[in-house]
Amino acid sequence: MSKIDQAKMAMRIKKIQKELEKEVIKVEKGDGAVIVEITGEQKIKKIHIDPKSIDLDDITQLERWIEDAVKDAIKDSQRLAAEKMQPMMGSLGSLGL
Repeated sequence: MSKIDQAKMAMRIKKIQKELEKEVIKVEKGDGAVIVEITGEQKIKKIHIDPKSIDLDDITQLERWIEDAVKDAIKDSQRLAAEKMQPMMGSLGSLGL
């Protein structure tokens, strides 16, 4: 692969990274009791907890909702990044990767 091709690929990767920065994935658990927002770069933007939906006598349920929401948000952001990077995979094959 020529240096020009490598430079073009680097520019495309930067463009995809910028797009992923702007993408926000929202995951809800507990019928909206917990909402996690994460970027396509897997950076948590916000965690919202609806106090009206929380039973303070069952904190373990809240912890479970938060854990599940974060796990799902990360999985969804990974899927989004993979989808956006898919067109690049053919080009990477020519680099021997």
